[in-house]
Amino acid sequence: MMASSHAPVAEPPRVPAGPSVTPPRAPTTTPTDGAAPVSIPRPVSPEDAERVARQVQEARADRFLKGLAESSPEPDNILTLPPLPGAPLRFAPIVLVLAQMVLDMVAVAGSFVFSYWLNFESDIFRKFIEPDVSTYATMLAVTVGTIIVTFYLSKLYSLKRGASRVDQFYKIAAAVSMGTVLSLATNSIILGDDFVYSRQILLMGWLLSITLVTVTRVLYGWFIGELRKHGIDRSRVLIVGAGPTAAVVVERLDRHRTIGYHVVGVVENTYTEKLRTSAKVGAAPVLGTLPKLQEIVRKNKVDEVIVALSGASDKELRDIISLIQDESVSVKIYPDAFQLMTHNEVSVAELSGLPLMTVKDVALRGWNRLLKRAFDVMFSFIVLVLTAPLMLVMALAVKLTSTGPVFFIQERVGLDGTPFLLVKFRTMRVETDEKGAPKVRGSLPAWTIANDPRRTPVGAFLRRFSLDELPQFYNVLVGEMSVVGPRPEQPEYVKEFALRDRRYMRRHREKAGITGWAQVNGLRGDSSIELRTAADLYYVENWSLLFDLKIIVRTLVAVVRGKNAY
Repeated sequence: MMASSHAPVAEPPRVPAGPSVTPPRAPTTTPTDGAAPVSIPRPVSPEDAERVARQVQEARADRFLKGLAESSPEPDNILTLPPLPGAPLRFAPIVLVLAQMVLDMVAVAGSFVFSYWLNFESDIFRKFIEPDVSTYATMLAVTVGTIIVTFYLSKLYSLKRGASRVDQFYKIAAAVSMGTVLSLATNSIILGDDFVYSRQILLMGWLLSITLVTVTRVLYGWFIGELRKHGIDRSRVLIVGAGPTAAVVVERLDRHRTIGYHVVGVVENTYTEKLRTSAKVGAAPVLGTLPKLQEIVRKNKVDEVIVALSGASDKELRDIISLIQDESVSVKIYPDAFQLMTHNEVSVAELSGLPLMTVKDVALRGWNRLLKRAFDVMFSFIVLVLTAPLMLVMALAVKLTSTGPVFFIQERVGLDGTPFLLVKFRTMRVETDEKGAPKVRGSLPAWTIANDPRRTPVGAFLRRFSLDELPQFYNVLVGEMSVVGPRPEQPEYVKEFALRDRRYMRRHREKAGITGWAQVNGLRGDSSIELRTAADLYYVENWSLLFDLKIIVRTLVAVVRGKNAY
């Protein structure tokens, strides 16, 4: 990394202009005939433009300080975010998923090989063409790989517990169909003029793949159920509620042991320390009351919480969920309060006849977290290698066209509230005093505005296409950031936002990202903190590799357009 002795100007995040400040008006002339004064416009000088920009910064700084003063007497404590105990990485689910992938590969490959044999090796069908074995071998490998990737993107490897076999059949049929069509396109690109296929093989292989994959998954599901009955791949569940509704849930989960749920206990729905019920609800012990809920979840290493209350109001349910909102657990509700179904974040599923509404899911845990990290390392490494010549040119342009360092380094808040140094190309002028020495800016960061006069000519171009962000892939490579995730903010703004929205710090339970779901939806800068927080939390709870790829593609489109980048 190139270094310089000059101190960089505190370069802010780019946002739309905030409070409007009236620029200086041109003098007016008053006609002698009594008519209304006529304003004579004149161009605004660079000095006037910079003065207006400074007024905008001062107004925002005043608003920032006022917000801190009115919100909390101890704002420095807001960044305290002790790391949560991570969800344990269990190897049983990984092994079971890999085994499922192998079975699917065998089923799909066997279907197309059998179709090939029927058409070209047996005497059942007439041989229309003489096959090229090497071409068909390549086609088979591409087809199998494409269908398996389609299965993954269709979430057929999530090991759903108690899922309907009819629903699973529909998903398999749709995924095989989509994968087969995509494999045709992929094979035509790879093989070019050598791409010759038989419609009979394609049709028979498609039908056989759906049939064999479904049959093998039913048999494999039975096998997994037997393993779960003996304690393998069991999910630890905590029930909130100690009444008749909770007893029904406990009894149903205990009866259907092949689902793989182990009820560790029950938490009584009361905020008092003293228990009002007996020591057990069915076969499950009563472990405590709501004030101890978070402690019980951590102590018993709970994977999932099921709220089973009769007649609970919307507010009561949300208060209970808020107690464990920061925990790495999924939350489901036994549906007695159907008014919650109007909310988009609630999904309904059936667990062996037991309807449950999912209000909080944790996608980024276990091996999914490892998969995301592997993707980050691979993607950032490729970007850094491919853009190295371009970044060298940009570094020289920054250095030769303005005084100051090549890189701008600024403290941002990352995972669990831990600060890290974000790296990007410098795009602003270095401010100096009368003697030419760099000015030391105060602790308050300043925001940028459209056509900010502090930008250098090269910096304006870099910011226009977000090229100044490329060095952040170094932060991704070393593990301080992710390619996709909540955008990191400066500590001062994190304090302000956390005071304005109590959910804000939850977004720091995941690594900050170069881009994110909030950014591609236009939620940046001075947009609603509540909406940005909701978008970031939605991303964490609904993460998938396909979701990351979707955000990356939308980011590239936005970069090319250069919209709202300054």
